[in-house]
Amino acid sequence: MSDTSSMAEGTGASYPARLDVEYPEAGLSRVKTLFRIILVIPIAIVFLLVSSVGISNSDNWDGLLAIFGALFLPTVLMLLFRRKYPRWWFDWNLELTRFTTRIWAYLGLLREEYPSTDEQQAVHLDLDYPDASRDLKRWMPLVKWFLAIPHYLLLTILGIAAFLSVVFAWFAIIFTGRYPSGLFDFVVGVGRWNLRVNAYAFLLITDRYPPFSLK
Repeated sequence: MSDTSSMAEGTGASYPARLDVEYPEAGLSRVKTLFRIILVIPIAIVFLLVSSVGISNSDNWDGLLAIFGALFLPTVLMLLFRRKYPRWWFDWNLELTRFTTRIWAYLGLLREEYPSTDEQQAVHLDLDYPDASRDLKRWMPLVKWFLAIPHYLLLTILGIAAFLSVVFAWFAIIFTGRYPSGLFDFVVGVGRWNLRVNAYAFLLITDRYPPFSLK
């Protein structure tokens, strides 16, 4: 691989997982922001029901692990033994990831439109469908979760910083009706970084190592 190709893979511009959230130029509602933690409850319940279809006991750690296994482990087995990533399975993961991200953007005060179950709205998330036999190495799904450990550590720190940013933004919106643009870009960047790691280690759509970048 040439140096140019290596540098290209080190950037997030053409990474197979991409996220962008439109900045609310018209401002945000103070009332909706004030009660956001309550308003999100109905759609959060919908998400839990959809993501735990066929899985019981989803209100504790065992249930959450079962949901994780239902999404991740079958993909590992399909790639390992059949070297296939069925399109219908990819589409399910894509739409569930989009739905989850719309809820995350709403809860993070990035947008005030109520999260749709099917429309992208102002949260634009795309994943590239992989050619499993050509683009994905058979044994990589067994080690990606381990190779991504440096990202987990950094994302833990960034996640705390993003949470504090949202808290600060909540006060800013209550008093000014605006989400500080610098904080907005940072929170979206953390979400973008997290998406790339999930696409690599858990959705398994690419073998390209995620860049350490908010861009």
